[in-house]
Amino acid sequence: MIAIINTGCANINSVRFAFERLGQTPTVITSPEQLAGFERAILPGVGHASVAMKRLVDNGWQHAINEYQRPLMGICLGMQLLCESTEEGNVQCLGKIPGHVTALDVGQLTSPHMGWNNLTINKEHALTKGLKPDEQVYFVHSFAHTVNNATLVSGEYGQRFSAIVAKDNYAGMQFHPERSAKIGARLLQNFVDWQL
Repeated sequence: MIAIINTGCANINSVRFAFERLGQTPTVITSPEQLAGFERAILPGVGHASVAMKRLVDNGWQHAINEYQRPLMGICLGMQLLCESTEEGNVQCLGKIPGHVTALDVGQLTSPHMGWNNLTINKEHALTKGLKPDEQVYFVHSFAHTVNNATLVSGEYGQRFSAIVAKDNYAGMQFHPERSAKIGARLLQNFVDWQL
């Protein structure tokens, strides 16, 4: 049983459909009290970090996520919200994944980083099973988590950044696995199969 947390800051349907294609029947939840009843959970997110973080705090999600002991994965902004802090709005985040989110230093490249890009495996993990070097996934972001010990997979766009992170029962994918074709489907299946 997979919960998709609806904080009003994400396109829930594309994530739900991606899991349905894997034979799962995820439930979109709108109340923090519901979270404890699920085996695993997804925190999707798009938009501005400070707005999304305020919604999490104001609506009681921060406590529910802190108490959750099963696999929980953030996608895109959802991953960034699991980290310690972000420069986007200069806000403290949930602090479940070590590290800080900063604006991508893209140099002469355009921002946001949008489109298909390669992945580099930094550490083997249940979430990286079957991932081959230099496979491509779909990104849309202008802020990113710095590479550190929580980084399982990294990407590069002007600078190296974390593409997949994990710490304890919390994980995050900076890209959109639900928009990343067969590779994205494989990575979502890895999340379904992830045992702590």
